[in-house]
Amino acid sequence: MSDARLTALRDWLHGLPGLAGATLAPASADASFRRYFRVTRPDGATFIAMDAPPGREDLGPFLDVTERLLAAGLRVPRVHARDLAQGFLLLDDLGSTHYLQALDDASADRLYGAAMDALLALQGADHAGLPPFDAALLDAEMALFRDWFLGEHLGLALDGADRAALEAVAGALIDNALAQPQVFVHRDYHSRNLMVTGPHGPGIIDHQDAVSGPLTYDLVSLLRDCYIAWPAARVRGWALDFRRRLLAAGRLEPAVDEATFLRWFGLMGVQRHLKAIGIFARLCHRDGKPGYLNDIPRTLGYLRQVAPQYPETRPLAALIERLDLPRRVARCGP
Repeated sequence: MSDARLTALRDWLHGLPGLAGATLAPASADASFRRYFRVTRPDGATFIAMDAPPGREDLGPFLDVTERLLAAGLRVPRVHARDLAQGFLLLDDLGSTHYLQALDDASADRLYGAAMDALLALQGADHAGLPPFDAALLDAEMALFRDWFLGEHLGLALDGADRAALEAVAGALIDNALAQPQVFVHRDYHSRNLMVTGPHGPGIIDHQDAVSGPLTYDLVSLLRDCYIAWPAARVRGWALDFRRRLLAAGRLEPAVDEATFLRWFGLMGVQRHLKAIGIFARLCHRDGKPGYLNDIPRTLGYLRQVAPQYPETRPLAALIERLDLPRRVARCGP
């Protein structure tokens, strides 16, 4: 804890009212260049300091999205102080217990119920002017699977037929996403970004990449989480419970029946998991974070479970098995 940015952060914090004697300790790091420190005042009150290096991290989207979610009544960290030139923020401390640490068979219904209540409110937040989750972005995300996972991580080059098949699958997944109602999308609404904060619903963090996008994207992030898996029947029940909430809130046309909604959800998950596998490989090979490779087998498992269910994605299922990706993944772990 002796780097130059940490020294500058400490100096800035100690110059703020009431923080002259505050101490800093690492709180968490994530997949970006941001770092987080827990700040403890002499009286025991705690805050979180964000270090977002200018030129690598833009604080503008975080501040904008924070205001939108606060206006929607959601529990996100409020900003108490800022120094945009240095890339520093002082935020609420939402605690240190993530959903991932608290989820088990007994707590899952309660925690996911609260998370779906919050998601319903989040989807109603103002998304005007947010970047659109359009065809170009959806396609660029899926290309990470081909380029970083198949190419960089496994050293596989697809032939023309396999490449065309993968492009056709991507086109169908894009059509599915764009056919859905477009709402506020957190984009990483999963167990590592939801905090257990008591009876008022989850604390929501890491929301700076929000977009205007498909209705089921955050739902699949939550229920088919890359970091924890649940039986398919239980996931189906939760997904249909959220559909009922949408209908009760007037957010979904009754003509969108259960089969249509589950198809949206299933195909949306294939798109997200292609992206996630590519990102995990990129985090290893570009950013020097090999631990994320541990999450690829679970995420690949979702693709093997869901892709065979739909005609549009069966070519992907066949490709996964023909290339023997489960065995290759096991051999190429961190």
